[in-house]
Amino acid sequence: MDEDTGPFRHVVWLVGGQTLVGLHQFPDLGDDSAFNERRVGLDHLAFQCANRDELSKWEKRLNELGIAHGGIVDASYGSGLSFRDPDNIALEFFAPPS
Repeated sequence: MDEDTGPFRHVVWLVGGQTLVGLHQFPDLGDDSAFNERRVGLDHLAFQCANRDELSKWEKRLNELGIAHGGIVDASYGSGLSFRDPDNIALEFFAPPS
């Protein structure tokens, strides 16, 4: 996939039938905070879920743990649930489209 979403452009490859590798390009570099996904380097790390039902279970678990997240976001290429670790690194649970 190669898509310009407006706020950023991303290219994603399916590797070995199970692993997604994606690159994101932002038009601005953001700021100089400890972690900023708009700087050159790591944008985020995603963990694959089997389906959207599993993704919903992770959303429930994050809620139980009191971990802030962005809710499940659906797109044509799948569904994601974004959150951050204690170092503010962006993480995501991702499920392919059904």
